[in-house]
Amino acid sequence: MELGDNRYGKAGIRLVRVDRDGPEHALTDLTVSTTLAGDLAATHLTGDNAGVLPTDTQKNTVYAFARDGVGEIEDFALRLARHFVDSTPTISRARVHIEQHNWDRLGAHSFVRGAGTRTATVSATEDGQWVVSGVSDLVVLNTTDSEFHGFHKDEYTTLAETDDRVLATAVTAQWRHTGPTDWALSFTAARAALLGAFAATHSLSLQQTLYEMGRKVLETGETVAEVRLSLPNKHHFLVDLAPFGLDNPGEVFHAADRPYGLIEGAVVKPGAPDPGLAWW
Repeated sequence: MELGDNRYGKAGIRLVRVDRDGPEHALTDLTVSTTLAGDLAATHLTGDNAGVLPTDTQKNTVYAFARDGVGEIEDFALRLARHFVDSTPTISRARVHIEQHNWDRLGAHSFVRGAGTRTATVSATEDGQWVVSGVSDLVVLNTTDSEFHGFHKDEYTTLAETDDRVLATAVTAQWRHTGPTDWALSFTAARAALLGAFAATHSLSLQQTLYEMGRKVLETGETVAEVRLSLPNKHHFLVDLAPFGLDNPGEVFHAADRPYGLIEGAVVKPGAPDPGLAWW
């Protein structure tokens, strides 16, 4: 038997930082996960832990680094990933994934949870680093301008064709960069592109909408090389009100959470460089 690919880390590190400079506070709410890989055969094969940086130490490092400030989550992830690779002899690869939970301001020190979760994933080795930004759980819905017809049918097909339906999804999108940029500005532009494309596309399929959303994100900046999207179809089925002597002119729906269609795909800029470890 031989040991195959392996990695380890600390998942779900909850971190909230309050910046108290001045009368108006700033809130940063993160979930951080670290993943390390390298020369770790001994711990698997013999139980020798000399080369293992404990996952509890990884957690403590996240908190200690936050004491100096977080800033943009891509920069925070880069600091952490570089630290793990540069300071631990047995570690040759590090990945840091961060989810930034959105809070909208209500006042100088009051907030309400906002929509969507900003994400960043940084991978680092001794020789390079890769940055992927993103957003998840961005729930969007069009009440019309969505169709689905002309699809392949076989003996098990019961789905009726439609030229007018509710289209809803919870967007998970990630885009990889080819170099440093203004992370905050880039995220704002990409998020706006996703929402704008969803709203503006007269959709003949969720796949078509996915492509248009990815294409628009690629147009937001020179450093954005590839976009990967995952779009669950949050089905809305028209309720049959005929048993009650009522019509239903496209107004009353049953929102079904499962099973659901899951549409995934990537849109890549022509001539984009090899992704390397961006999606590791």
